[in-house]
Amino acid sequence: MKIFIDTADIDEIRDAAAMGLVDGVTTNPSLIAKTGRGQKEVTLEICELVDGPISAEVLATDFEGIVKEGKELAAWHDNIVVKVPLIAEGLKAVRALTAEGIKTNVTLCFSAPQAIMAAKAGATYISPFIGRIDDISGTGMHLIQEIVTIYQNYDYDTEVLAASIRHPMHVVEAALLGADVATLPHKVIHQLLKHPLTDAGLEKFLADAKKTAGA
Repeated sequence: MKIFIDTADIDEIRDAAAMGLVDGVTTNPSLIAKTGRGQKEVTLEICELVDGPISAEVLATDFEGIVKEGKELAAWHDNIVVKVPLIAEGLKAVRALTAEGIKTNVTLCFSAPQAIMAAKAGATYISPFIGRIDDISGTGMHLIQEIVTIYQNYDYDTEVLAASIRHPMHVVEAALLGADVATLPHKVIHQLLKHPLTDAGLEKFLADAKKTAGA
């Protein structure tokens, strides 16, 4: 399973990339806004740090506007994937952008029928928001299982990108179910590394090393 980092914070991306953990980056208008900088400036800097898919989201919600913005975003860098909302106008735009060889990430997916439509429109990635489903007492992982199974049944090329991940078990469960990608906040990437037995073991090794240092 590929790991993307879900942030527009350059320091977070640099930190995760230094560990060799980042295959790509996902951003959205909210994440870009937190930086206090422009979308193009931030996105191009990210492209210099990570040689992989970089999702940049359109703001338009009509077909013509999405296609226009999508082409502009894609022209910034070869690694850019155009992030499009899962609405009727968005899927029309996905079909048009895909026909021109532009990669797309269809976002805000909350059901298997939506995922089927995105795949048929030619989306490169589908982003089911599992954490947000859990937030309203649903089961986000059940959606991942449904989408993975359906895509395998019909050999859809669209990759399943597990999004809105809240904790390490979301990552493990997505991997077990066969998601192609998980996009993680910086915090969760570091949580994946943590285990109390690792900490205790390291502490003991260091303590024992001090005892033998003067021997």
